[in-house]
Amino acid sequence: MGYREVYEGWKADPEGFWMEAARAIDWDEAPKQALFDRGDDIYEWFADARVNTCWNAVDRHVEQGRGDQTAIIHDSPVTHTKREISYVELRNRVASLAGALRAKGVEKGDRVIIYMPMIPEALEAMLACARLGAIHSVVFGGFAAHELAVRIDDAQPKAIIAASCGVEPGRVVHYKPLLDGAIDQAAHTPEFCVIFQREQEVAHLEEGRDVNWHGFQYGVEPAGCVPVEGNHPAYILYTSGTTGQPKGVVRPTAGHLVALNWTMKNIYNVDPGEVFWAASDVGWVVGHSYICYAPLIQGNTTVVFEGKPVGTPDAGTFWRVIEEHNVKSFFTAPTAFRAVKREDPQGEFVRKYDLSGLRAIYLAGERADPDTIEWTREMTGKPVYDHWWQTETGYTIAGNPVGIEPLPVKLGSPTVPMPGYDIQILGEDGTPLPAGELGAIAVKLPLPPGTLPTLWNAADRFRKSYLATFPGYYETGDAGMIDEDGYVWIMARTDDVINVAGHRLSTGGMEEVLASHPDVAECAVIGVSDALKGQLPMGFLCLSKGVDRPHAEIVTECVDLVRDRIGPVAAFKLAVVVDRLPKTRSGKILRGVMVSIADGKDYKMPATIDDPAILDEIAAAVKTIGYPTG
Repeated sequence: MGYREVYEGWKADPEGFWMEAARAIDWDEAPKQALFDRGDDIYEWFADARVNTCWNAVDRHVEQGRGDQTAIIHDSPVTHTKREISYVELRNRVASLAGALRAKGVEKGDRVIIYMPMIPEALEAMLACARLGAIHSVVFGGFAAHELAVRIDDAQPKAIIAASCGVEPGRVVHYKPLLDGAIDQAAHTPEFCVIFQREQEVAHLEEGRDVNWHGFQYGVEPAGCVPVEGNHPAYILYTSGTTGQPKGVVRPTAGHLVALNWTMKNIYNVDPGEVFWAASDVGWVVGHSYICYAPLIQGNTTVVFEGKPVGTPDAGTFWRVIEEHNVKSFFTAPTAFRAVKREDPQGEFVRKYDLSGLRAIYLAGERADPDTIEWTREMTGKPVYDHWWQTETGYTIAGNPVGIEPLPVKLGSPTVPMPGYDIQILGEDGTPLPAGELGAIAVKLPLPPGTLPTLWNAADRFRKSYLATFPGYYETGDAGMIDEDGYVWIMARTDDVINVAGHRLSTGGMEEVLASHPDVAECAVIGVSDALKGQLPMGFLCLSKGVDRPHAEIVTECVDLVRDRIGPVAAFKLAVVVDRLPKTRSGKILRGVMVSIADGKDYKMPATIDDPAILDEIAAAVKTIGYPTG
């Protein structure tokens, strides 16, 4: 069956489709019903089932005789270490940690915050919670104390599991003082903290509160897997980049298992036993879904990589890992390849490694501009697939179903809706728009299994944030269109569609044009205030390494490019060359903050920002372009 037959088959019988997918999961009590309509646009999947995530991700592979297979490869260029953990070792380590947590009183339904770097122990902590039916909330390692405190108060964890430190290129990040500061600030106090001491830094333990990772497991009875209801929360993940109170996305257990397992073959085209690598962080949704859970649920080998795309030690680190560990399917963010391309525009590092085992590269996390896709495809000789999804959904909304049928790639489009997602483009009044028209991207309810059923302790906020604008639909917050072939085009966040003299224009479309300039490695376009036209686009350009032409010349060429490809209607004339763009630690460009800086408005320093000093550079750059005009 091809994609069209599979998608239409889902549409004709959505519950039957997901019940069939559910057969791949080991159930303690199999679901008798797929979908439960709770009224008021609230739905749950497989709520009548009983199941354990850790059993499905670890124990069952051991029981099926595959205990000697490698489950986790840890590759850490920042600490110059590599190690492998088999499924049987992983089971024993997770059962021991879960037993120690249980002995300290952690039970089904308790929350546990995990604050760790990219080490296998982070996955072991997640799986140990899942083993007990405890609800974990991973907070990105090295997050500021205030942001961690806010999450402690929202989740109210019984315990916190942390590492003594993280390791970045050229520096050690001290996690323990940040954790201590967060606990001091928070109104809620955890009963105890488990600290994994890394050899790069041994942290001070608070007597009576902190226990050593190894020490507290000594002599403890290993824990078995506790079956939970299908709608029991597996975890809470706070969305990055939010201001004020963070939104705690809830992930339901059964739907999560079914949906993630389905994606591994149908989207990423890997079979059990093969090596899958998502170069992200466990603090983000990609790390939850595709470093920890999905690969292990299907019985793949997953790579935990502690390094950067460039500088650990060079722009060839991705290619080394792929060759060395025989990675079959590789998933990262476009920003990572833009960094590699900027350092190695001619692909000299790519040619040093044998990538013959790699089947495909997948990109997500932000718009993948055609130029980055073409460069990656040309340098690696591999198909490159963009796909689009969100923290809220946990896996692909629109993508290329390579395991079903690889569809022709249209540069700039993440391809087509996946089964489970009935994507509609809506006008401001909520009516569906015809093919080719730009509007708000929404998904007809119910959402598929594994997507968020609510926000943690914030049901009203859930409705207001996602359901209220377009009744009967989930509002994605993204703007775009669907073309006559059914391909989805994500043009911008809804906030990034700008109105220039009455014309609705996509900043993403302009970025695509600017990125096609041979000297531009990366760019961002924002909409700034203009007394005459309402808004004007402003472009920020980062140049490729080795470009030494006058910046004014490049800016003029870029302005002409936009005028030529989009037309004078874009009114694109404000552009400047900068060394770097302000980003979150997950690589998303902070366009909203850039708008506030350009318009001279106050803004809150984002907790997720990679380097706050960049904001001063952006402010200085804006002054050089003569804005505000007139």
